[in-house]
Amino acid sequence: MEKNENVEMITGDPKKAINKLSIPIIASMFLIFANNIIDSIWVAGLGAEPLAALGYVTPLFMIMVGFGNGLGAGGNSLISRYIGAEDKHSANNAAIHNLILSFIVSIIITVIFLTFLKPLLVLMGASSVLDYAMEYAFIIFAWTFGLLVPPIVGGAFRAEGDIKRATVPIALAAIINMILDPIFIYVLNMGIAGAAWATAIGPFISLLLMFYWIFVKKDTYLSYSRKDFHNNFKMYKDILVVGIPASLEQLVLSVLTIFVNYMLTIVSGPTSVAVYTAGWRIVNIGMLPAIGIGTAAISVAGVAYGARKYENLRVTARYAVKVALIASIIVCIILYVFANQIALIFSYSENSAGLAPMIAGFLQIMCLFILYVPFGASAGNVFQGVGKGTISFFLTTFREFILVLIFAYLLGFTFHMGEFGIYCGMLLGGGIGSLICYACIELYINKLIRGREHAV
Repeated sequence: MEKNENVEMITGDPKKAINKLSIPIIASMFLIFANNIIDSIWVAGLGAEPLAALGYVTPLFMIMVGFGNGLGAGGNSLISRYIGAEDKHSANNAAIHNLILSFIVSIIITVIFLTFLKPLLVLMGASSVLDYAMEYAFIIFAWTFGLLVPPIVGGAFRAEGDIKRATVPIALAAIINMILDPIFIYVLNMGIAGAAWATAIGPFISLLLMFYWIFVKKDTYLSYSRKDFHNNFKMYKDILVVGIPASLEQLVLSVLTIFVNYMLTIVSGPTSVAVYTAGWRIVNIGMLPAIGIGTAAISVAGVAYGARKYENLRVTARYAVKVALIASIIVCIILYVFANQIALIFSYSENSAGLAPMIAGFLQIMCLFILYVPFGASAGNVFQGVGKGTISFFLTTFREFILVLIFAYLLGFTFHMGEFGIYCGMLLGGGIGSLICYACIELYINKLIRGREHAV
């Protein structure tokens, strides 16, 4: 099979591949997260109602983003396995199937959301700000194609080890959004519609750049030529077997947040929800190194599995956990030591000044959650890499929707520990669940190695 520098990297030493892939992924994720926060700050300048409208639309937007990331993981996994098996023809065909599937899914999501947008927003409680919410959401979902396809194409680039082309367009989209937000919202006086247009245009420009590389410059390792395409419904199935469960994992996490907010409201009222919302955003930033390293592991694991180099698969899982854990420990220490200073970000006004000590206390407890993420994220991503997306989804659901909620309820309500008990329960459930996830991937890899030895 013909190779280039990127493919040689992805099929070589798993440790070097993870190192090279993960850093740009983490950087692009950070830009996306920063862009989301900045977007909220600009919309907040329009008043409470537009900001609330943005909040109501966000869960629907995240469902769409989840589908994009999930299908990107599915395509990444399948293409990586073909590259590992040194079957470039099938890798090319899988990349084309991945692109076609992204077109189909974007059309379906556009039709569904635009058709049921108003009743969905009303059902979610947005009646008081419905005009603002509809104005923003209609633009967003009309541009689903430009928002959904880039992460899917980016997954194909990651599969061939071309991390530059996988991450530069994503970073570019975030930067364009940051620049256009104040121009559209305030200079052009477009209001919340301006925020929607800025959100839609950035990714669309990044998609045009991706298409330029693929169809005009034609210098990517994977070929998207018509002669490389042979319709194969099994390829669609193989992408969806990983892509759909990966997409649903985002839904599980969103539902978990709803339940946690509900429990906090019962024991401590809306103030505790505000503390959790603000503090959890910071904790999410702290998770980025582990999540980025885990995302890199999808490609590396897929290649190792496709090549039947199961020892490399073991190295991938263990090294991803090791590096992510080191990074997470550093982040955890920083959050604990500087909790008071970080809390000031969300308590700079007179109305929110009283939240500072509570947010700081939250950070000093929940920063420990970051230490568990490397085990669960790496295990789940390696399962996705080898095409076992259903196992990854089951483990995520078991960890987040069963263990975390059960322990949070037990400590918060049964043992009457209140808000502190809910946080401790989340730590306990998340920790146990993450370790179970990692134990499962170790057992799975050991089974693969033993099976090959017996076959020999």
